[in-house]
Amino acid sequence: MKSLRFLALEESLRRKAIEPLSVNNTPEEFGKYVFNKMQMRRYLSSEAYESILQSIEKGTRISRKIADQIALGMKAWAIENGATHYTHWFQPLNEASAEKHDTFFEPDRNGIVIERFSGEKLVQQEPDASSFPSGGMRSTFEARGYTAWDPSSPAFILGKTLCIPSVFVSYNGEALDFKMPLLRSLSVIDKAATEVCNLFYKNVHKVNVTFGWEQEYFLVDEALYFARPDLILTGRTLIGHPSAKDQQLEDHYFASIPERVKAFMIDLEIEAWRLGIPLKTRHNEVSPNQFECASIFEEANLANDHNILLMDIMRKIAERHHFKVLLHEKPFAGINGSGKHCNWSLMASNGINLLSPGNNSLSNLRFLTFVAIVIKAVYEYNDLLKATVASLGNEHRLGGNEAPPNIISVFLGNTISAIFQEIETKIGKNHLTVSEKKALTLDIGKIPEILLDNTDRNRTSPFAFTGNRFEFRAVGSSANPAASLIALNTAVAAKMYEFVHIVKSLRKEGIKKEEAILRTIQTFYTSSKNILFDGNGYTDEWKEEAKKRGLSVTNSAVEALSAYINNKNIHLLNEMGILKHHEVEARYEIRLEYYVKKLQIESRVLGNLIDNHIIPTALYYQQRLLDIVHKHIQIFKDETELELHKKLLSELNKHINELYKLKTDMEEARKRGNQSENIRIRAKIYSEEVKPYMDKIRYHADKIEMMVDNQDWPLPKYRELLFIR
Repeated sequence: MKSLRFLALEESLRRKAIEPLSVNNTPEEFGKYVFNKMQMRRYLSSEAYESILQSIEKGTRISRKIADQIALGMKAWAIENGATHYTHWFQPLNEASAEKHDTFFEPDRNGIVIERFSGEKLVQQEPDASSFPSGGMRSTFEARGYTAWDPSSPAFILGKTLCIPSVFVSYNGEALDFKMPLLRSLSVIDKAATEVCNLFYKNVHKVNVTFGWEQEYFLVDEALYFARPDLILTGRTLIGHPSAKDQQLEDHYFASIPERVKAFMIDLEIEAWRLGIPLKTRHNEVSPNQFECASIFEEANLANDHNILLMDIMRKIAERHHFKVLLHEKPFAGINGSGKHCNWSLMASNGINLLSPGNNSLSNLRFLTFVAIVIKAVYEYNDLLKATVASLGNEHRLGGNEAPPNIISVFLGNTISAIFQEIETKIGKNHLTVSEKKALTLDIGKIPEILLDNTDRNRTSPFAFTGNRFEFRAVGSSANPAASLIALNTAVAAKMYEFVHIVKSLRKEGIKKEEAILRTIQTFYTSSKNILFDGNGYTDEWKEEAKKRGLSVTNSAVEALSAYINNKNIHLLNEMGILKHHEVEARYEIRLEYYVKKLQIESRVLGNLIDNHIIPTALYYQQRLLDIVHKHIQIFKDETELELHKKLLSELNKHINELYKLKTDMEEARKRGNQSENIRIRAKIYSEEVKPYMDKIRYHADKIEMMVDNQDWPLPKYRELLFIR
């Protein structure tokens, strides 16, 4: 009888590329299922259209009368496109999207079914809040929570459901999601950045955060996936000996895309375009079966929604092609993991990218101003940024010589670093003059023209300047990037206000504006240059140097998460109006709970694999070896030719006993952790006592895999999982 593994392999080998969707005109497909401005013009009255535009662009409130008009137009469009239900689509604090579907159709008093969708139902719904993470802000019996429509992110149709992007708040107005604080942070940085812009331009009335994401992921054949309990339940392989060949030949990166995968990618792109997601790039990543897609820059709130939506639809589309998508940060040991590179920039209403170098003194002074502000923000709040990416999955990925180190540092490149160094040493030392026409002159000649992409990228930097934006590379593949955007936006906004305050104070002393700006740039750079590092972030020397510079160097996600409740960070989020003190603490506890629960599941699954798969298989193979030895002695009355058998038996017995002992010890450690009702103590026990057993157990299981007959091994091996056929 064939094992499940071999049946899965046979099914996997039968797979052929499925014909992807075909479209006649790609531009016409883009936004096909999005209630965008073009559809609004068609389905809304002029009054309703202007009202929603004002809400999107200026944040003005939409009246109930106008909401009713918008609801009627939105319903007509949705039903015309095949929708039968509607939902408020929101992002609770469990790193997944959520939705509760209601039908448009309701019977009237006469029993006749009619289509209904009012402004009241567009603007607000009341899902059960008790089962979503709240960090203790909600008791189980307190079920009320509210979703509220976010007009700045357009509604879309997914399947037969009209999805209305929404925020999620408690009965008392506390944020229970990622979107609410993200919107607040975008509003705060808009106001702060506009103030800074007004030092240079008088025609700037708004600044948007722009965000472009790069999403890495793995694909595995679904038949092999379903033969691995660890993949099903945890998203990663808890055991598995490395394949003799994996990524060491560097032959997968940017190589020809397998036909089955290309068919999946084509379908993903078409469905993404129809939902208004501007996918631009697709390619093979470094590891076998690892791939990446990337989007064009958008306003940050919309881009974040699109990333969460993409992760939803890619899972569904993968199933059509008999794949499973793995978004875990480290699904396979020994090869590269997956991240989500977050490219962040600022766009002013006058069309200028504020992080783009210019071609004259004024525009370069503006450029250096915003770069200096970002550097100082990242320096002062590097621990908070690190906390936003700290997770069980990222613990396996960060610092693994394939991803950025878990020490937050900023890479600028030689040219920009040299300019800041000159400003530090020369400003205020009679090397600066301002002519009567207020033209800026420096002893370094002038701030030289800084061309886009004039610096090489540092792949070991978690926060790198890449021409006209900063790239935050530490975010995990499965994470909601809003957590990092919230922290970054808020920290940068706080430093923007500080920058403007210092410049205005210097101006009151009679110092001319350009000199005041340069002196403030100098102050910012000098006080935060410890965060700058252009070298190899993987070396032990950098770890020691980072400690001396006062940067967080911990490898522990649990330790890193404690930055959330640092008084400085709580004060920042509270003072800037993003989250109240108890809301920050709640998010910290939610992150700890998820760490514990995920590790608890992993350790239970690993224990089950050892008890139900590995040890029984090893004992069965051991029995076969014993039978051979016994029969050999019976027949030949000689043990001289049994050295190999005895060695195998001895090795196998050692690994079986050690495996069982470690598994038992891990279970005892888990019980100790579970006894504590304090989540902070429980997380510490799980991190320091339970987690270390995982790799030790894996070592012995992987040794047994290499000893046992290939025909007997019950689980698909790495060499079978990693190469799509």
